[in-house]
Amino acid sequence: MYVTIAAVTALATQYFLQQDGFQAVSKWAPVPIAGVASVIDGDTIEIRGQRIRFSGIDAPEAAQQCDDARGFRYQCGAKSAAALDAFLAASRPVRCTFVAWDRYGRFVADCSRADGRSVASWLVENGQALDWPSYSRGAYAPQQAKAEAAKVGLWAGEFEAPWDWRAAHAGNVRPAVSLPLGIISGQKLAQSYSCQPRRTCSKINSCDEAQWYLSNCSWGGKLDRDGDGVACETLC
Repeated sequence: MYVTIAAVTALATQYFLQQDGFQAVSKWAPVPIAGVASVIDGDTIEIRGQRIRFSGIDAPEAAQQCDDARGFRYQCGAKSAAALDAFLAASRPVRCTFVAWDRYGRFVADCSRADGRSVASWLVENGQALDWPSYSRGAYAPQQAKAEAAKVGLWAGEFEAPWDWRAAHAGNVRPAVSLPLGIISGQKLAQSYSCQPRRTCSKINSCDEAQWYLSNCSWGGKLDRDGDGVACETLC
């Protein structure tokens, strides 16, 4: 039902969309969407077929690379998505309240976990996404200041702001696929992974495998030494 309402509303509000960015729509706004989310990337999820973009923040793109504290390149976009997936899995379902439609027709929203924690706030405070002043009006600036001071996530090394990275790679950015981490991928992982025997990072072959153990095994927390929601970070 939520998806149907959102789809109809998307057509009804096209007149109100700007050519660039997005604007809040006060008429015919969709009702909140709640459910178990599939992670698309670090700032986008999908619930019941509805693509949802978090309002006011921007996370690294799926193909984006950054430098860690030692100067080594790593897939910061994939790491941000993995951190988001682990965070959401800890308290389901997710509830998203409509803010606007963006120029791509995505449902832009403020989202929270079942325990009430703001998803966007957590991402920014843990250095997995940035406050996006063009749209947030600095709403997440305090969380970003804390992340930068603590040198967590992206702030541990060097990175390019996602909006600048997209501008520099405009012809090469591929749309995020819809099932990199979420429900269906989790089902596929479950077919080949098991909590027995217990494993250490040196015996794990991929980031997806490590994240599965973190989310599903009683000992999985041992794989996330710094508590940032990403297991075996050298694999991610």
